[in-house]
Amino acid sequence: MSLARGRPSAPDQQPASFAFSEENKAAASAIIAKYPEGKQQSAVMPLLDLAQRQESWVSVATMNVIADMLDMPGIRVYEVATFYTMYNLEPVGDFLIQVCTTTPCMLRDSDGIVEACRGHLGIDFDETTADGKFTMKEVECLGACVNAPMVQINDDFYEDLDAEKMVGLLQALARGETPEMGPQNGRHSSEPVSGAKTLLGGA
Repeated sequence: MSLARGRPSAPDQQPASFAFSEENKAAASAIIAKYPEGKQQSAVMPLLDLAQRQESWVSVATMNVIADMLDMPGIRVYEVATFYTMYNLEPVGDFLIQVCTTTPCMLRDSDGIVEACRGHLGIDFDETTADGKFTMKEVECLGACVNAPMVQINDDFYEDLDAEKMVGLLQALARGETPEMGPQNGRHSSEPVSGAKTLLGGA
């Protein structure tokens, strides 16, 4: 399955309707209530996020429902959903792997991470495995440059990767495990990998 960036998926993939679950209806009402009277349309982004967390992606039907909830033209919701890359415009797998290939990660061999994913999963960017488990996307900086290379899988960051560690993560996820997020090379947070360099004398 391929992913179209910047436009909704083909009509044959679009569901005829969308509805928030009862739990998410309550969550949506709470989100809208945070905004002053007359400014409720500002809730469009969190509502799109809420819908995506329910369905894994944002369909045209979803955007229309949100437009009605916020009393705004559908095109305004489409503009937001197609502008921000954090919204998935086609179905994605259970695990959305976002591989950073921006300069710091590239210099730390993000190419090796990409090839590890390709080789292990048999997919390329903007594709999903046949079992629907994994989707891989190329993204810009994810903000963990000092711990490059890194990937974001769903909401979690995995840093200080190499090809072997990346495959290990994929295998663990496939087994139903939840790998510990953060650096994968034993370092704590983002201090120098060789150890502390300052404040070594104590208080």
